[in-house]
Amino acid sequence: MADAREPGVVARLFVEEALGAGRGVALDRDRAHYLKNVLRAALGDSVGLFNGRDGEWRARIAGFAKHGAALEVDAQTRPQAPEPDVWLVFAPVKRARIDFIAEKATELGASALVPVMTRRTVVTRVNIDRLRANAIEAAEQTERLSVPEIRDAVSLDRLLADWPATRRLILCAEAGAARPIAEALHALAGESQASSGRWAVMTGPEGGFAPAELDGLANLPFVTAVGLGPRILRADTAALAALACFQAILGDGRDRPPVRII
Repeated sequence: MADAREPGVVARLFVEEALGAGRGVALDRDRAHYLKNVLRAALGDSVGLFNGRDGEWRARIAGFAKHGAALEVDAQTRPQAPEPDVWLVFAPVKRARIDFIAEKATELGASALVPVMTRRTVVTRVNIDRLRANAIEAAEQTERLSVPEIRDAVSLDRLLADWPATRRLILCAEAGAARPIAEALHALAGESQASSGRWAVMTGPEGGFAPAELDGLANLPFVTAVGLGPRILRADTAALAALACFQAILGDGRDRPPVRII
């Protein structure tokens, strides 16, 4: 769905401020311009707001000014709800494709995006602000009540050294021993260790993981190596295919779209 808004709501926006009945919310110049000049919104029109903490609220446009706009929060339309805790750990790729990963991983419900630098990663710099902007826009256009955390890029060695012991890591391995992803996920669903509910999906760079990296990862107790089928997938395709499989089997892929309170 390209734009999932409550009927009568001209836009759905992520804000940092606390939300509650009677609160005021100030929008910056860019978002005020978007409402007034792109969407042709007028005073009194309704806007949906969410901040990742307080659920979704309907607000009224109370005024436009040169440097922003003022909103008045009316009523909650959806309470905050729990979401799957699954990180997407991915080797950065070129600009257009990393934007695509951030957007689609947000749509698929990733709780955090973690760029990881591997031996064969070609991209050396990651624009975290740009990734976050893409994630916010994707969350606004879907029914998400949160925006995934965007982590700073980290080396694979540092990532693994700091890895939380209770978080399971699903490694998309293009070589070596690996069970088909659906088979592996169904098996994990039946294990008592999976009840912690903390997960991560990891994919490699455009050239794939180095053999030594795959060997080292496969020997870690919290790692499950999986295969994504007989074809060699592009790095961005692999990341999103794996995340979609995870949500279908271990995440919230069986849930239906939410129902608002009013």
